[in-house]
Order: sequence, then C-alpha cells, then structure tokens
Amino acid sequence: MIEQDWVFGFVGGLMIGGAAALYLLVNGRIMGASGILGGLVDRSGWSTAAERLAFIAGLVLVPIAVVPFFTTVDTHITGNWAVIIVAGLLVGAGTRIAKGCTSGHGVCGISRFSLRGIVATVFYLLAGGIAMVTARHILGII
Repeated sequence: MIEQDWVFGFVGGLMIGGAAALYLLVNGRIMGASGILGGLVDRSGWSTAAERLAFIAGLVLVPIAVVPFFTTVDTHITGNWAVIIVAGLLVGAGTRIAKGCTSGHGVCGISRFSLRGIVATVFYLLAGGIAMVTARHILGII
C-alpha cells in the first residue's frame, strides 16, 4: 500500500493558498501572519484589530478543533523545551528582520513573482537548513 501522508501536505497547501487568495481579494492586503500579529503588537494595525484578532484566533482554534479527528500525529518535534523556545524566538526575530514570514514571502510573495519574496524565501530556507544541520549533527541537541 502507498503511504498517504502526502495528501495532508497537499490539502494543507491548497487551504493555505486558498486562504491567501481570499485574504488578498477581500482585504487587498497580503496574508502574512507575522505582519498581522506584528500590527497588533506594535499598535500600527489597531485600525483593523478585529480582523487581525479573528485571523490569529483561527490560527490557534482550528488546529484545536480538528484534534479529535486524529488519534496520533507524529510531528518528530524534539521534547527539549529549551530548543523549542529558542527556535520560536529565532523564527520571530527572523520574520521581523526579513519583514515577513513564510506565508507572506513564501506563499504570497512567490505566487506574485515578487523578487523580494523569492529572495527572502531562499534565504530563510537556507538558514533553516543550516540551523538543522548545526543543531542535529554538530551540537547534537535535536
């Protein structure tokens, strides 16, 4: 029997792409999660706070809502909380430095043939690969 895990990635990609297109059509803005959250944190996006909060709530609540439908999910994530926290902080810092995240640059930027989005995506994928090689094979912490 052929393994079917690729279907989840395919459906998830379609959902993210569809949501990004809908967000752009309805709001006229790019669906970048870091920018949406960042606008709430630095108060630059408070004029659209309700929309931003609804988006963030969806990011948090939808995965919780689908948990009952799946008995086990093998994420291969480390059990080392220090690594998880440092990784999260580094991702957050990287999205602010790059002025965007995977949804903004990777999904929306590349689909619009944005040179800035393409370059940012190449560099964050390279940085992620280097971080994994360093953490797993050199430092042995993952």
